[in-house]
Amino acid sequence: MVRAVLAEAEDRPRFDRWYETEHLPQAMAAFGAARAWRAWSRTAPGVHYAFYEFPTLAAAEALADSPGLRALIAEFDQVWGDRVTRSREILEVAP
Repeated sequence: MVRAVLAEAEDRPRFDRWYETEHLPQAMAAFGAARAWRAWSRTAPGVHYAFYEFPTLAAAEALADSPGLRALIAEFDQVWGDRVTRSREILEVAP
């Protein structure tokens, strides 16, 4: 899961389009994710979440230092700089 916080509310429409049309499809391909989806926080409107589903926990953990992830991080930083801060977590669905 990637949590992104936009510094400026006016960036939301541009960020939303870019993430949907460019970043999410690129991430899915680079990660080999089974599926992905996004959400905006209703309690904190400048907070965006992206979820990526993998067949196994090991597959998700293997991406932590992968070239694909590093390339996506570099592109994200180039496009958004310090206008968006992010954090990543690997989540395991509880039974």
